[in-house]
Amino acid sequence: MAQNVKRRLKVPKRILITAVSLLAEAALVVLLTVYITKNVYWAYIFFELLSIFCTIYIVNKKGDLSYKLAWIIFILTVPFAGWLLYLIFGGNRVFPYLKKRFLKAEQENKKFLLQDESAMRAIEKNGRQGAKQAKYLYNESGCPLYFGGDSEFYPSGESVFAAVLDELSRAENYIFIEFFILAEGYMWDEIHKILKKKAESGVDVRIVFDDFGSANRQYVNFAENLREEGMGVSVFNPIKPDSNLFLNNRLHRKMIVVDGKTAFTGGFNIADEYINRVERFGHWLDCGIKLEGEAVSSFVVMFITMWNFVCPKAKLKAEDYLYERVLLKKDSGGFYQPYCDGPFDDRDAGKGIYLQMINSARSYVYIATPYLILDSTMSEALCRAAKSGVDVRIITPKKWDKWYVHPVTQYYYSELFEAGVRIYEYTPGFIHSKLFVADDRFATVGTFNMDYRSFYFHFELGVWLCETESVGDIKSHMLDTMNVSEEINSREWAKRPFRMKAKQYILHLFAPFM
Repeated sequence: MAQNVKRRLKVPKRILITAVSLLAEAALVVLLTVYITKNVYWAYIFFELLSIFCTIYIVNKKGDLSYKLAWIIFILTVPFAGWLLYLIFGGNRVFPYLKKRFLKAEQENKKFLLQDESAMRAIEKNGRQGAKQAKYLYNESGCPLYFGGDSEFYPSGESVFAAVLDELSRAENYIFIEFFILAEGYMWDEIHKILKKKAESGVDVRIVFDDFGSANRQYVNFAENLREEGMGVSVFNPIKPDSNLFLNNRLHRKMIVVDGKTAFTGGFNIADEYINRVERFGHWLDCGIKLEGEAVSSFVVMFITMWNFVCPKAKLKAEDYLYERVLLKKDSGGFYQPYCDGPFDDRDAGKGIYLQMINSARSYVYIATPYLILDSTMSEALCRAAKSGVDVRIITPKKWDKWYVHPVTQYYYSELFEAGVRIYEYTPGFIHSKLFVADDRFATVGTFNMDYRSFYFHFELGVWLCETESVGDIKSHMLDTMNVSEEINSREWAKRPFRMKAKQYILHLFAPFM
């Protein structure tokens, strides 16, 4: 039963100080630049030239064209300060030493992610489409394909939460937990009870959470208290007012690994709205998936790589946690391929596998996403598939969590309608699931939203499935969700108020920044 009573947590002072310092930094940059350009003629010429050089740099830089175009327009519109704001806040702001540290942690564990050629041969016999997608993911993410295993799809936050509690209670050796949001409340309290008992009994419990997503939803000394209880805790990208804050890059991944035997992922975070204990935007619909078998080893390596990046002075060795290999029949369970993506390389696994699935679809492709912020490549792929006779359907929220994002999502409806794409809005509330399913054969479950931040700036992960029972479960869930959603009528949509159109057109200009 949803409750409207929420725990009230004070926003940490460091967050307020950081926010104020960043605003002050931006304001100071603009004011100083405006003052100089108005009072020193040669400075005006200098800044104009810098804007031109910055524009040339952006044009030639590798990256999404829509994102680059938005910055170019801003810089040319505000030449006296645009280029400097781009240097501070724009692009994929990655500090070289952080990139070097992450790539080193990734390289150290690469040997544990070698592709079993028998699995690749098996999927090649299964069909060209599956082999094409699997090879792409392996080459782009470095994560191998596994043949055989088991999975269970959970169509709600409540159902995956119950399964998580059950698996955590069975842990004998170690528990890995990694989330964008780890908020105090009922969900965390129930998990914490188990973790505390397990830590006391000698189970190695390790937790990583993103500070931006969690800081204002935890009580003071949250991490310190867990460490005192015997757990290992790492905070990703702590928010603090210094020059090392890389704002665009967040840890948006969600995973739980138990003993190397079981792994969970999906759109859910550890917060009460995900299991509808509190109501924020109507009914919150999310999902998750549990994997068993050899594919779990990829999740183990992903977690250890991230832990070693965040805690380089307290590194873990993957070989100490991969001693348990769960072998299931090779002729059952289908194919599984966990994968991850992040801002510290030029790879594009998350967006790429979505495009692969859209372009390879022969019968249908169904999509669920809380945000639909498309670049030209993605929108063209969706429209091309629909025009080719593929049944393309997309589910977005009816009630949104960010007022400025949902109009941008709706901006793309008209173009998609013209191509024949069908769009549904989840009427009961907010859908946070990130799902793709195609042709009764392929599906993905994970943390990737269809927006710029997930594709280019955040650390994300997911699992690709081929010929598994879970693919059918995901399709059934999508159809059930459509049945309780409102299908948007293209003719009625064209008649929407001018005020709504104006909001969508204006906010769309800022789409690459969302």
